Amino acid sequence: MPEISSKGQLMPPSPIRKLVPYAEEAKKRGTHVIHLNIGQPDIKTPKLALDAIRNHNIEVLAYSRTEGSDAYREKLASYYAKHDIEVTAEDIIVTTGGSEALAFTMGTILDEGDEIIIPEPFYANYNGFATANGVKVVPIVSSIDNNFALPPISEFEKTITSKTKAILICNPGNPTGYLYNQEEINQLVHLVKKYDLFLVADEVYREFTYDNKQHHSILSQKGIENNAIIVDSVSKRYSMCGARIGCIVSKNKRVIQTAMKFAQARLSPPTLAQIAGEAALDTPQSYFDEVIAEYVSRRNVLVTELQKIENIKIAKPSGAFYCVVELPVQNSDEFAQWLLEHYSLNGETVMVAPAAGFYATEGLGANQIRIAYVLKKEQLVRAVAILKKGLAKYLSI
Repeated sequence: MPEISSKGQLMPPSPIRKLVPYAEEAKKRGTHVIHLNIGQPDIKTPKLALDAIRNHNIEVLAYSRTEGSDAYREKLASYYAKHDIEVTAEDIIVTTGGSEALAFTMGTILDEGDEIIIPEPFYANYNGFATANGVKVVPIVSSIDNNFALPPISEFEKTITSKTKAILICNPGNPTGYLYNQEEINQLVHLVKKYDLFLVADEVYREFTYDNKQHHSILSQKGIENNAIIVDSVSKRYSMCGARIGCIVSKNKRVIQTAMKFAQARLSPPTLAQIAGEAALDTPQSYFDEVIAEYVSRRNVLVTELQKIENIKIAKPSGAFYCVVELPVQNSDEFAQWLLEHYSLNGETVMVAPAAGFYATEGLGANQIRIAYVLKKEQLVRAVAILKKGLAKYLSI
């Protein structure tokens, strides 16, 4: 039998999706599964985005431009200007989701064997994209004890070598929900200038900031115009995960020119989804005001209910819609699988994302889970009650 590639064998499974077969078996047994494992919002997609697809008069669904339509990129530039990010349409490449934006970015700035520094825990697919590009992830550990704030810059400096080419952050963070403050961004800006590194920021949760805190984009910072690259997406902002539309944004012309070659290899981003994305940019601020108020309420309910469980730690998020919880178990993968295979309360169980897959350092996160609070409050209350009783039973076995 022909041999599978080493790269393919090294590709890590998704901690978010790898338990799906067990969830499906639970459903076949008649157990209702409450999904806390995936960041699929239940918030309605803006009607104007859906109407733009319904009402189009396209007769031939043709390729779009490789970099995305002029109209969409011009409108994106106007959107960014409202967030103090001064860019032009020429600084933007539209991609098939934020995932492709990240893959193109890694391919553009990193060679095989190069190193990228990432504070952990981090979005699990960063590991996958790094593996696919033959890139080494150098993790810097952040702690649940301070809500996963930026680790000391001295820890970053210790890891910088001749192979280090970039630092990657997610702001606000997935899976932590941590929002970097201006001082933390300043420290990163100083570091990438000092060592002439790229600073890549996954800013897909930009709108979702709480407690009167402000998001600070790396492209709003002075002096790193050639260092800064944003990865972005419509998926969470407009509850349009299925549209698969994202983008790369950078003022570095060589980055954009090189990323274009990767984009040309896949021809073009989806035409209909760009139409929806363009229309979504007209979404009024009132939509976000309501959504943010809802997520703050959900977060508060989730944290309040979790605090009723003994011997756990909770990182209170100030952005996005994820929460990392440390449990009194040795292996959260086994616990999460047990919940699906062997436990139910009144015909229901919960599916969580084991957190070890959000770390690059072996052994870290083994007793943690990520919860996505994208469900209605009554479901969250019920889910935590199931988690509490399930955990008690699991510990008694």
